[in-house]
Order: sequence, then C-alpha cells, then structure tokens
Amino acid sequence: MSSPTVPASRTSRASPRQRLLAAAGELFYRYGIGAVGVDLVSQAAGVSKRTLYQQFGSKDELVAASLDQAGEAIIGMYLPVGDSLDANRPARQQILAVFDGQREWTSAAGFRGCPFINTATELPDPRHPARAVALSYKLRLRDFFTTQAERGGCADPQLLADQLLIIFDGVIVQSVAGTIRRPDAAGNAVAALLDAAGVH
Repeated sequence: MSSPTVPASRTSRASPRQRLLAAAGELFYRYGIGAVGVDLVSQAAGVSKRTLYQQFGSKDELVAASLDQAGEAIIGMYLPVGDSLDANRPARQQILAVFDGQREWTSAAGFRGCPFINTATELPDPRHPARAVALSYKLRLRDFFTTQAERGGCADPQLLADQLLIIFDGVIVQSVAGTIRRPDAAGNAVAALLDAAGVH
C-alpha cells in the first residue's frame, strides 16, 4: 500500500472540528486507522495537533467521532431512512431495495468496504469507543431487517434478520476481494431467502 497522502484542502468556512472530522474520516477509510497518525490528520485539516487534542482528547475519540459523523451518510447509501422510508411499501420490496442500494454503493469508485466493518476488524479491543459506534450502525440495519420481516409475516424475524445481515456483509467483503462475478447474485439469494421465509 502506498504511503498516506494529504487529501484536498478543506473549506475555510468549516470549523476546525468539522475539518478534523472530515479529514479523519477520509484518511481512515482510504488508508486504515493504524496507518494514519494524528500528524497527518492535522495537516490534512489545516489545524494544529494541539487543536486536535483540544477537540477530541485522543486519536481513539477522533476515530469514534469521525465514524459517527459519517454514519448517517454511509447508511443512507443503502438503508431508507426518514422521508425515504415508505411505510406503505411492502416489506419484501423494502428489503430488496436495501440490496439494490448496496449494489450501487459497492460498485462506486473508491469503495473500500464498509467503514463499520473495517473499524470493528481493525480495532481488536471491544471497549474501543469506535467499536461501539460501528456496532450501533450495524444494529440499525439489523433492526430494519427485523421490522420488515415482522411486517412481512415471517415466523422468525430474528433469524431472517441475521441471515440478511450475513448476506449483506458477505457481499461487502467479496466486493472488496473482487470475487463476485454475477452482480445479481445477492439479490437472487435474498429473494430465495424471502420466499423460504414466506415474505411475499
């Protein structure tokens, strides 16, 4: 892997905290948490290292805050939230739409996996504050699957939610690895799973 480089300069209108969060999120995603130090984040954000520590106290807190800052935008690429969640849309369509969004996300330029999975994988300590952030967002997806499974009349919504999450995360890992040959494979697998669970 090439050495981390400083991303494009941030807008001067953003506060130092906002610039730090944006720079950290981009650098951690592009190069990994361990490969990026606070010096590089400070340089990319155009602020001093002292300001970084005044704002966040530690790199660990910066990692957690930057992941949380980006969280809504990340899940918004595949999970319908707020105004885009149509309560009248059949549960099956709601679930399949998540995997349609995922297919667009995983095929986008610069895709390097799920930041939540990447964070949980790279940070072995389950007590790390960023692990808690990553878990909270993954549970939101699982909760969405559970709710839709219940709406769709599934006899075991918790089991179906786990199965859907396994497929979802498996697609991400295999997309990064470059092993998928049929882009419709996940959608077909999910449709078969929904058929078996009676979600029509």
